[in-house]
Amino acid sequence: MNQRKRDTRWSVTVALMIAVVIVLANTPLGLIQLPIIKATTVHIPVIIGAIVLGPLAGAILGTAFGICSLISNTMTPTLLSFAFSPFLSTTGLPGALKAVWIAVGCRVLLGVLAGWIWILLKKIKCNQNLALIICGFLSSILHTILVMGSIYGLLAGEYAKAREVAADAVFGLILGTVTASGIPEAIAAAVLVTAIGKVLLMVYRGSVREERRSL
Repeated sequence: MNQRKRDTRWSVTVALMIAVVIVLANTPLGLIQLPIIKATTVHIPVIIGAIVLGPLAGAILGTAFGICSLISNTMTPTLLSFAFSPFLSTTGLPGALKAVWIAVGCRVLLGVLAGWIWILLKKIKCNQNLALIICGFLSSILHTILVMGSIYGLLAGEYAKAREVAADAVFGLILGTVTASGIPEAIAAAVLVTAIGKVLLMVYRGSVREERRSL
């Protein structure tokens, strides 16, 4: 009975956080339209979910984030939406599969990595507030590197054509995006993950303790 209650609480919490991801992904706060690419804050509940509920929850939330990103880039495309939507692929099935990896696969990996970073930080007995800051910042910057690195590794030629630049200029442009977009996103993630994660960890752990007392 105790295990069933824990499983139910975990599932309900994951479902609520999926709802947060969907809401953010469908408002200007979640996917911010920039001239070249969509900046995001939707990765923040993925990171928080992975911290509070574990890597599996992070992977599920990352999947929800990825699907929302795929739909958003399909319905309201930008210059680089071909890298996030299989329906906008310029190279047929291979390009479509690459887009699914970038839109969904990288986001699933984000959730898993965030969960394991948190577990590692707790194993080395890092202070909770510091661990939240590190996990938020590092997970966010890894997310940007995963996405932009995958675009560079898988779609560099298409990226160069879309930006109308020479192929040897792609790396510099990718690095510029990581710096200009990734670092501010990571700082925002560090602040928000710390503020929100601290409260959610307290609430979630409190509910576990209360459940144990009632048994």
